Amino acid sequence: MSEQLKTVRNVAIILAIAAAVYFIPGGGRAASTFEAALWAVFGLGLGYLGLRMYREHHVAMHGLGDYHRGLLYGAVALAVFEWVGRSRMWQTGTGELAWFVLLGVVVYSLLAVYRRWRAY
Repeated sequence: MSEQLKTVRNVAIILAIAAAVYFIPGGGRAASTFEAALWAVFGLGLGYLGLRMYREHHVAMHGLGDYHRGLLYGAVALAVFEWVGRSRMWQTGTGELAWFVLLGVVVYSLLAVYRRWRAY
């Protein structure tokens, strides 16, 4: 099968799925359910990646010391908090300002940990 036919087939599949979501009653709910399942798989993938990274680098992380390791964990937790709360924080000007300030704290913390890690 040539490359052009594969592309045409893939576009036809996407158009058929889009038509089913638009025309079939309840198709929007099915699409929302599928989207939620994809986000759950994405979250599990990120969690697994974090676990693998921790297992591969736990000696180096413990070599940072308690302060910088806590700074790293706090920065990661704050980054997740900002990712989850972005849409709600951006509803007001003060929330948006706070979001950028917290983002600066995350970047500064990660930079401090990186500098400590590179000091060895």
